Amino acid sequence: MDARLPKPVPDQKLRRAEALDALDSVLPFDRRDFLAELLTDDDVATLRHLAKEGIGENSLRALASDLGYLEAWSLAATGFSLPWPAPEALLIKFVAHHLWDPAKRETDVSHGMPEDVTAALKSAKLLRVDGPHAPNTVRRRLSSWSTLTKWRGLRGKFNAPGLQSAIKLAVRASARPRGRKSKKAVTADILAALLKACAGEKLVDVRDRALLVTAFASGGRRRSEIASLRIDQIIEEDPVPTDPKAPDGEKLPCLSIRLGRTKTTQADSDAFVLLVGRPVLALKGWLERAGIREGAVFRGIDRWGNLEKRALTPQTVNLILKRRIAEAGFDPMAFSAHGLRSGYLTETARRGIPLPEAMQQSQHRSVQQASNYYNDAERTLGRAARIIV
Repeated sequence: MDARLPKPVPDQKLRRAEALDALDSVLPFDRRDFLAELLTDDDVATLRHLAKEGIGENSLRALASDLGYLEAWSLAATGFSLPWPAPEALLIKFVAHHLWDPAKRETDVSHGMPEDVTAALKSAKLLRVDGPHAPNTVRRRLSSWSTLTKWRGLRGKFNAPGLQSAIKLAVRASARPRGRKSKKAVTADILAALLKACAGEKLVDVRDRALLVTAFASGGRRRSEIASLRIDQIIEEDPVPTDPKAPDGEKLPCLSIRLGRTKTTQADSDAFVLLVGRPVLALKGWLERAGIREGAVFRGIDRWGNLEKRALTPQTVNLILKRRIAEAGFDPMAFSAHGLRSGYLTETARRGIPLPEAMQQSQHRSVQQASNYYNDAERTLGRAARIIV
């Protein structure tokens, strides 16, 4: 089978691209034409329907990304677009192509994803790994597939015993150590180096300082939350004591950030986090310098230093961090924007801040997940691994 994915005729692509324009606040502009090549007219109609129904931007963005991948995989693996609803056999094929045993692959080249399918997905820049996928990635894409099936008013086979059994067996066969989203955490010392790297007075430096310190100090906000942050989410609060034990002493400026809809909160949630002290000054300094009084807080800046109206995308937030990581002399491959989140919890653990207090700021729902960072910090600072030194 030809490794290249089928292309729609020009007028079909243009029509789909124009339809996707309605989602420009959700889908990055540079992804519009790419998705227009992969998605069917029904796919685009489904995404637009979901947007009108008020599904969260982050969820819609993830669904669109997963749908694009699924369509590309189906075209490469079967020669046809995704059928709706998908038969159980196709779901099992998807699992078999993405979760497989590397040891068996060495003696059986037909095991796992076929080479022509791999080549097609790599040429479309949709596949970067050579080995089996992470089980969570496969489960997430199956979940997106199921969600999209339901929104089309159809019933899928996602709970079929055969599929569930195949997933369990495949996960066991493709066992691999789970890697973190960011290999290294952006702890306070790393953050200090990053802030030094953008210590200039150019508009981009002022923005990047405010972005990095706001993301870290507000509990390690996700890159999607920083990208979507708007002025009306920021509330001026009364100054707070520098020393909580001395309420009548010196005061520090304070802001609250109303989170709204996030990965762990709903749109009508009253969840908020606080910024206190220097992060407040950095954020206010950026807003004043940029003249931003409404709309997106963090925006693009063109090559000539001019402020753009369009908000940063989550991907751009990640690239900003990586660029500053490189400028600070660290390896950008070892860090991602999630390192700000893990770094915040790691730092609170190092400073002996109780886990419940840290979770109130980070807004982690899972004690087990948040405590992992505490456990790691305690192990590296503890005596158990220092029996022989």
